[in-house]
Order: sequence, then structure tokens, then C-alpha cells
Amino acid sequence: MKKVQQGFTLIELMIVVAIIGILAAVAIPAYQDYTIRAQVSEGLSLASGAKTAMAEYYNQRGTFPNANASLGLSTSTDIDGSYVSAVDAAGSGTPGIIDVTFGNDVNSQISGDILRVSAVTSAGSIQWVCKSTTLEDKYLPTNCR
Repeated sequence: MKKVQQGFTLIELMIVVAIIGILAAVAIPAYQDYTIRAQVSEGLSLASGAKTAMAEYYNQRGTFPNANASLGLSTSTDIDGSYVSAVDAAGSGTPGIIDVTFGNDVNSQISGDILRVSAVTSAGSIQWVCKSTTLEDKYLPTNCR
């Protein structure tokens, strides 16, 4: 009687393991970049309150403030989130700049990095530009690149 083969051979299983390993090697770094971009987007969300307050202040007074207190905001370290440790509307002492500092439970690759949101005025309107000298471009939100 002829015996029918059942199951997989060792070489077939090794090929499957190798394919899964290759897929994981590509997927894990891409997923890490995605999670870091999601963490950076929290910074823009937290800065939106300061942007609104700063725009109102500018429309009423014609200049930008140089401190969170002038805008009626909490201190910079009180405005924080899961991945953001501070939102400073004084932006290194420069009026019209909001600095978002990443910390707390953020990925170690961007811990301590700063996302800078700058106000650009033109004929009474305010446009917001974001950039960073410390964050890599691949981690910045699409509208900041």
C-alpha cells in the first residue's frame, strides 16, 4: 500500500518563516514612523488653543504677546498631553511663535524635540506655518513639510 503524504515538509515551513521575517522587517520600521507622526499631530492639536488666543490678541492689539499669561493661557508646562510636555506661546521669547516640546510618553526618537508654529501676518490676516529644526521631515505632519 502506498502511504499518502500528510502535513508540510521542513523546507516548506522554513520558506514560510523566511517570508514572514522579510515582511516584518519592512513593516515594523514603517509602523514606527507612523506612530511618531501620530504623536507629533497631538502637538498641533494642543497648539490650536494657543493659535486661537494669539490670533484674537493680535486682532485686538496689533502685536503678538510674549507670554502665555498675556493670552490668558496656563503656563507652558501645564499645557501638556500624552506625548507633549509643554506648549509655549512665547516661543523662545519671540512674539508670534508657539513652541511645542515633546516629552512624557513620546517615542525616544523625538523626545525633547520642538515643533515651532509661527504666525505670518499679511494685510491683517494671519497664516500659520509650522517647521522644526530638531524633528526629521518624515515625522512632520503633511501641512508642515
